[in-house]
Formats: sequence, structure tokens, C-alpha cells
Amino acid sequence: MAMFRIFLGAVFAAIAIYTIITGTSHGWNLVPVFFGDMAAMNWPGQFNFDFFTFLLLSGLWLAWRHHFTPAGLLLGIIGVFGGMLFLSAYLLVASIRAKGDIAEIMLGRARASAIGKQ
Repeated sequence: MAMFRIFLGAVFAAIAIYTIITGTSHGWNLVPVFFGDMAAMNWPGQFNFDFFTFLLLSGLWLAWRHHFTPAGLLLGIIGVFGGMLFLSAYLLVASIRAKGDIAEIMLGRARASAIGKQ
């Protein structure tokens, strides 16, 4: 679990630094570039489309993990737009709260407890 947490911290730091440098150099208006590449039907667009489906899956998982409550839906939306920058921080906090219990990290406390009772 320590290596996983180190990985999450490193990913968070690397993406944060990369994002700051890119945003400072090229502006913060990513949406037209991101979706414009997809509309162009080129390789950058294909990558963006593939990546976008990962973002959607991440958001869906976050909402599901929180039982589609209003807070869970909000976390899902933040996950879609925040990408790995958000997900790395979320998983780091979740791993600490769950004391390294991977079932709880992946399923949430209620589902992990229900599985443990079987």
C-alpha cells in the first residue's frame, strides 16, 4: 500500500506541475482544443475520445461508490472534469481512511462491510 500511495502522490505532483506549465503557456481553455481534436477525427482526437471514456468510467465509479447520492454525483462530475489530478488525491485519501483495505477502497465502506459479513 505504501508504494501505491507513493505512486498516487507522484502522479498528483507530476500532473499538477505539468498542468500549471501548460496552462500558463497555452491558456486555460482546454475544452475547445479537446473536443476540437475529436471533431477533426484525427489521432489526437482518437486519443482524446479514448481518454474521455476513461474519465466517464472514473466518474461513474465515483458516483456508484457513493451510492449515487448527491455528494456521490458531485464527486463523479468532479472526477470527469478533474481527471487523474482529482482521482489520485481521492484515492490517496480513500486509502488512508480505509487503512489500506483494498475492498473498502474500491467498493466503499458499506459494500465492503456487507461482503465481509458473508
